[in-house]
Amino acid sequence: MNRRKFVNSTAKTGLALTFLGAYACKENKKEEKIDATEEVVEKSMAEPFFKLSLAQWSINKMIRNDGVDPYTFAEKAAGWGFTGLEYVSQLYNAELEAANFSEEAMQNFVDKCNTEAKKHGLENVLIMIDRQGDLAASDEKERKEAVENHHKWVDAAAAMGCHSIRVNLNGVQEPENWVAASVDGLSQLATYAKDKNINIIVENHGGLSSNAAMLASVMTKVNMDNCGTLPDFGNFCIKRESGDYYESKCIEEYNKYKGVEELMPHAKAVSAKAYDFDENGDETKIDFARILKLVKDAGYSGYVGVEYEGENLSEEDGILATKNLLIKEGTALA
Repeated sequence: MNRRKFVNSTAKTGLALTFLGAYACKENKKEEKIDATEEVVEKSMAEPFFKLSLAQWSINKMIRNDGVDPYTFAEKAAGWGFTGLEYVSQLYNAELEAANFSEEAMQNFVDKCNTEAKKHGLENVLIMIDRQGDLAASDEKERKEAVENHHKWVDAAAAMGCHSIRVNLNGVQEPENWVAASVDGLSQLATYAKDKNINIIVENHGGLSSNAAMLASVMTKVNMDNCGTLPDFGNFCIKRESGDYYESKCIEEYNKYKGVEELMPHAKAVSAKAYDFDENGDETKIDFARILKLVKDAGYSGYVGVEYEGENLSEEDGILATKNLLIKEGTALA
C-alpha cells in the first residue's frame, strides 16, 4: 500500500472509531438516564413496610358528640385511603346494651359491619373490647365472669374475619398478684378463642399493663400462640394522680421506645397513637422515625393502625396527618 492510501485508510479508520466511541458514549448516557428514570419511578411507587388500618377511636368524638352513625366507619375509612378496620366495641354500646347483648343484637352488629366492609372493599382487622369486666381481677369468680363476657366478642370477631380482639388487663394493682391474675385470665380466654382462630391481644393501656417489661413477662408465662400484644406508641402511663387508668394527670410514665421494643416480639398488631404535629408534619411528642424502626427491626409487616387522639386538629385532619407521617417514615424504612 502506498503512503497516500495508507494515510487515507488510517484517517477513515480513525473517524469510524471516533464515531463509534461517540455513539457508545451517547448510548451509555442514554442508559444511565433510563436507569435514573427507573429509579425515580421505583421510589415514587415505594410503599411502607406495613399495611394501614384505621382505629375507630379516632372518630369517637364524631360518634359520641356529633351523632355520626358508627356503621359509617368503613365508608369514612375507605374515603381516607385505609385498607383495614379496627372496631371499638364501646362505640356500639348504646344499641347492644339496650338489647342486653343478645345473640340477635350481636348478629345484627356483625352483619352490618360485614356488609359495610364488603361494600367499600376493606378488611376487618380486629375489635377493641372495653367495659366487659376485669380480666386481671383478684377474685377468681369475677375474673371468670370477665372472661365469659368476652366470649361473645371472640365469636363476633371470628364471624367478621378479624384476626384478633384487643383486651385490657385491668384489675388488681399489686404487681405480683397482677401478673398471676393476668396469666390466668388471658389463658382462659385464649383457650376459648384458639379453635376459632382468634388472637387475644393486650394493649399497653394504663396501670401495670403500661409497664412493658411486666406485660412481656405475662406473655411469656401464658405461652400460647394466639395470645400477644398490641403495642401502642403513646399509652405508657403507669400511675395517675387519682389512681385511675385513663383520666387524671400522669405522674409516672414508662419509656415509650423501650416499651415498644419490649412488646414487639409478642406483637400481632400495632397502634400508631398521635396527638399533635409541627409545621413539618412531624408528631411533637413521639419520634415516629425512631419508633417505626423498632417495629421494622422486630420483623413486623402487618397492619399499623392510625389512632389520632389530639385536640388541635379535627379528627379527620388528625387522621390524615398521622397517616401521611406513617407513609413518609414507613416508606423511608421499606
